[in-house]
Amino acid sequence: MTRHFIAAFTLAATSFAQTDTLTTLPTVDVTATGEDQSLTVPSLEQARAELSTQPGGTAIIDAEQYKRGRATTLKDALDFAPGVFVQPRFGAEESRISIRGSGIQRTFHGRGLKLLQDGVPLNLADGSFDFQAVEPLTTRYIEVYRGANALEFGATTLGGAINFVSLTGREASLLDARFEYGSFETFRAQLSSGAVLGPFDYYVSLSHFSTDGFRDHSQQNNQRLFANFGYRITPELETRFFITYTQTDSELPGELTKEQLEDNPRQASRVPQFLRGIQPVARFDYVTSNWKRDFELLRIANRTTWQSGEHRFSSGLFWTHKNLDHPILFVIDQLSNDFGIDLRYENSADLFGHRNRLTLGFAPTHGIVEDNRFENLFGNRGNRIGDQHQTSTNLDFYLQEHFYLVPSVALVAGGQISYAKRKSNDDFAGIDGIDNSDSQDYWGYSPKLGLLWEMTPEAQAFLNVSRSFEPPSFGELANAGNNGTGLVHLTEQTATTAEIGTRGRYRRFAWDLAYYHAWIDDELLESQVQPGLTQTTNAGRTIHQGIEAALDVDLFTDLFTRGDGETLAAASGDGKKSVLPMAREQKKDRLVLRQVYLWNDFHFDGDAEFGDNQLPGIPEHYYRAELLYEHPCGFYAGPNVEWVPSKYNVDSAETEFADPYALLGFKIGYRSERGFSVFFEAKNLTDKTYASTTSVVGTFNGQALFFPGDGRGFYGGLEWKW
Repeated sequence: MTRHFIAAFTLAATSFAQTDTLTTLPTVDVTATGEDQSLTVPSLEQARAELSTQPGGTAIIDAEQYKRGRATTLKDALDFAPGVFVQPRFGAEESRISIRGSGIQRTFHGRGLKLLQDGVPLNLADGSFDFQAVEPLTTRYIEVYRGANALEFGATTLGGAINFVSLTGREASLLDARFEYGSFETFRAQLSSGAVLGPFDYYVSLSHFSTDGFRDHSQQNNQRLFANFGYRITPELETRFFITYTQTDSELPGELTKEQLEDNPRQASRVPQFLRGIQPVARFDYVTSNWKRDFELLRIANRTTWQSGEHRFSSGLFWTHKNLDHPILFVIDQLSNDFGIDLRYENSADLFGHRNRLTLGFAPTHGIVEDNRFENLFGNRGNRIGDQHQTSTNLDFYLQEHFYLVPSVALVAGGQISYAKRKSNDDFAGIDGIDNSDSQDYWGYSPKLGLLWEMTPEAQAFLNVSRSFEPPSFGELANAGNNGTGLVHLTEQTATTAEIGTRGRYRRFAWDLAYYHAWIDDELLESQVQPGLTQTTNAGRTIHQGIEAALDVDLFTDLFTRGDGETLAAASGDGKKSVLPMAREQKKDRLVLRQVYLWNDFHFDGDAEFGDNQLPGIPEHYYRAELLYEHPCGFYAGPNVEWVPSKYNVDSAETEFADPYALLGFKIGYRSERGFSVFFEAKNLTDKTYASTTSVVGTFNGQALFFPGDGRGFYGGLEWKW
């Protein structure tokens, strides 16, 4: 079956990971075989076309860009995604990740975003997610939908959605071997293979990551199997199965006081030595009581897509099984099973002679958790202190309409109706005589209205107004003590957000700029009550406003080459012309400056205790830049910087602050589409002592709140593709 794809270069909009020199060319017709494109996993060019239709902040990250350096953490992958703030807690995968202030107090087991793999949720049914479930090396590209723009995936949260799109046999090498080694005995290895066999294609990856860590008691050891198997049943119908298996062990070094941070950032959180043999006190010693977070995860998912003309229907199914062993103040032993379905229909037929696309979907999820808790006796399990059976149910129905009023202006309207139920049965009540069984229900409606204006073929402007809805996860609801009060009674977090922005390219400049203002009711704010334990409350009214900016500048071109850049735009899968460029070949060398900037103004709004104070835990200003020389042969080299220019508070009362910092790095390497690739990367060259992120409290009283960032580190890697 042959399809015609009409290709035209128009705009660099959402892909600031794209580093190729771009030159406008006349329209070119390209003939491609339909079977060359997967129906279940869109190509990078199709994804760019899709994101360009959103009237708000979006971004796309080409994995080939972050694979040019260390590719271990989500920070490595998302560092240059506009609007995304991500900082590891202790140099590994567990991080604070936030978009527009979503879940900013959560430094563990994420919340406030919807993470997906190929459009199928990675979140557990209660809304939480595990960073270790993601393997950046198996990803072809990453889509970021900020705020209400994530309605495409039925997301309702303030932050939006991040979708990790996998390599398939249609794009992967028959054999790919990658090895990385670096400071703190960090080792990373991956072996993968992909191929097409008639109507069948496969991709399989085995990876290992281990590190001793910058700090004491911060060893990490992870193994992952990832595979997907696709079958083209007919030219219009394809099904694909995804299998993920993760075994991850993580030591937890804990927070330090500012004095401890400045004196020795490599130390773990300890109690005085003469108290370490006393069990009630030793529980607070991260080393003596062996604080860890280990789990085994198995995830099986399927996506099936049928497409005929203007009609497209897809279904997503997933089952996630997780076994968690988590010694902290007590030992948490959880066995969970989560199930979900996503049914989605799209119709791109013209309406009243105008371009139009209707999307509607239904996404129910259900999760079951057996939560057992034991005393922590010097790192071993003691007496049982809790046994709860927890269930989470979510029902999300969403609808969205893209209607082009004129060829250059689209009106986007949509909404989502959501229901969530959290229920806990206390199976320990018969032992201690206190019954903490409880359940809570939440309803929400999240409308959205947006406008997209294609000002020129290479520039867009947009605005939107939306509502968001976020019920609490069990991380917020679980009651730390058996006191008969059941679950913590919390109201769902809701917000009204207005956004305005522009994106595009003009000659040597490519930009993405958005301003948003969110009026939030009953924000879910967590604060530390003692090491390892947090308490969540509804904050009343808060304000989140900010700027999400990215700017790429080609400072110089043709320094050592003399050639013409060449690009070729691609069409989306439905035949609609893409407005995002695809670089086919770069024939010029260049010196490019890539920059992202965040302004985060998150504050209370007339709180009875804290007035209009800034919300703690996230810097108001954040800047990341890279100056890179790129040669079309694949060579690249240049410095980079990360800068937090001002201090920021770690308590709501604004009495204690994390200090500003600046980090300098450097990267050099050679990357080839086939054959041999190599890189060397240096991080924190000045060996700056700083806090990468912090826990938060209401009022500071000498607590240990600071997570030290890694010191000076050097990393190198080799890769061979055949």
